[in-house]
Amino acid sequence: MEHTPSSAMPGASLPAAYLTAQTSSFTDFLREQAPHLLPGTRGGWRGDEPVQARRGPAELTPAPPHGTTIVAIAFDGGVLVAGDRRATSGNMIAQRDMEKVYVTDDYSAVGIAGTAGIAVDLVRLFQLELSHYEKIEGVSLSLDGKTNKLASLVRGNLDVAMAGLAVIPLFVGFDTAAENPSRAARIVSYDVVGGRYEERAGFHSVGSGSVFARTSLKKTYDPGSDQQTAVRQAVDALYDAADDDSATGGPDLARRIFPSIITVTGAEGAVQLPEETIAPVAEAIMAERAARPRG
Repeated sequence: MEHTPSSAMPGASLPAAYLTAQTSSFTDFLREQAPHLLPGTRGGWRGDEPVQARRGPAELTPAPPHGTTIVAIAFDGGVLVAGDRRATSGNMIAQRDMEKVYVTDDYSAVGIAGTAGIAVDLVRLFQLELSHYEKIEGVSLSLDGKTNKLASLVRGNLDVAMAGLAVIPLFVGFDTAAENPSRAARIVSYDVVGGRYEERAGFHSVGSGSVFARTSLKKTYDPGSDQQTAVRQAVDALYDAADDDSATGGPDLARRIFPSIITVTGAEGAVQLPEETIAPVAEAIMAERAARPRG
């Protein structure tokens, strides 16, 4: 009988660390085994290489795509996060249909503003982090644990952020363990150094058009509104942002590009709303604005 080399046996090529649950943190595991795969150290950069050495001359380095604008709104029974679809590179439109909101686990979602490539990598790592924790520990990370973990990931991107490649996430989640149901829907914002701030106004916005979006929400927000009303408020706020901020894209009827929205409720968890739900809302708003072009 022919002998099978041990190197050909299943799992033989994997280091022992890959087969031993030494930590429930996927980020810590990755930092130990493959630090070059962490956001901010991609593309062959060495972790010990100065940030300045990683960047070419400004005149030869095109501006990386940036994504804006994200809004979050709490409503009766849940919370949503919504984002426009435009990504810009300097004064150019880099992408018209970028996805900026992501389901991160059964009861949470994240919207991203800032440097698009690093932001998407950060969200994917956050998704893996939550999944890895649940597989190792057998339970989901608490909502406070999720927000703290996201803060640590943003903080880990600090050296690149200081070089101008900042990432600003906006977290929404539903706390199934909350003693007070009225406080179960949560919105948490972050700053560039990983500072974590719970938004208690019931709404928030980040990105270049955030000032205009928040101004819109101040006038329309109702804490007792239902999900359908909150969806309209979100699309309305993004329209106002696009009206005054060139980096924010409004609804594009010709290309059928509409804002992306994820709702998180105790009954259904995190759900990405289909275009068939969002399109009629955006079209109705645009029709109303066309009838009142000055207001």
